[in-house]
Amino acid sequence: MMEQLKQHGANAVSPEVLAAWGGPNLVYVRPVPVPGGRAWGIFAQSGQPMGVTEERDLAFAAARQHELEPVDVH
Repeated sequence: MMEQLKQHGANAVSPEVLAAWGGPNLVYVRPVPVPGGRAWGIFAQSGQPMGVTEERDLAFAAARQHELEPVDVH
């Protein structure tokens, strides 16, 4: 995969390759707007929402409790 990036540049990465990056246990944690403020969403590699918590640390703990590897998204 890294060789593909070197040959074609970052703009050439397909959504399928990007979704497979990091393995099947990778999930993304990012802030999401909710009525009255902000929460932390947990998303599958495909972008599908998996859950929401009030605190970032809880989102990471919930992911790890389900044997998933959380990473921040900005």
